[in-house]
Amino acid sequence: MNVEIDRQVAVEAVLESQLPSQTDLERWVAEVLRAESDPRHELTIRFVESEESRQLNRDYRGKDKPTNVLSFPFETPPGIELPLLGDLVICHAVVVDEALAQRKTLLDHYAHLVIHGCLHLLGHDHIDEAEAEQMEALERSLLARFDIADPYRIDELDADD
Repeated sequence: MNVEIDRQVAVEAVLESQLPSQTDLERWVAEVLRAESDPRHELTIRFVESEESRQLNRDYRGKDKPTNVLSFPFETPPGIELPLLGDLVICHAVVVDEALAQRKTLLDHYAHLVIHGCLHLLGHDHIDEAEAEQMEALERSLLARFDIADPYRIDELDADD
């Protein structure tokens, strides 16, 4: 599947090697779209500073703090078919902090958040327990295709913290 991603980096003083490559992003998104049999294939993934994430999270979700990933699905006008999925906005500082706290590699955590965000763009949610279980199962399955461990597994060490 051919995926078109507008990869935007709006993060100061971050080494390019700390962010997922265009190829990484395309692989992860393509796998989600294949699994969901969705023909749309264009999206923007923007890596941002904490302040931009905080502002968007406040304006669109009423939460005045930065967050790891925000998903903005494209709303196609009636009668028009476009290949646009929408936008993902990912806060690099939050992702780094979470990866360290959860003892994950940065790239694995980025993979999880891109997949998680794409599932939101496709209409999945985790508001109630049944939806959360379904979405988490999809995430686990997709991440396993990249040999990435279950991000929801709680290690015995974590349970003692």
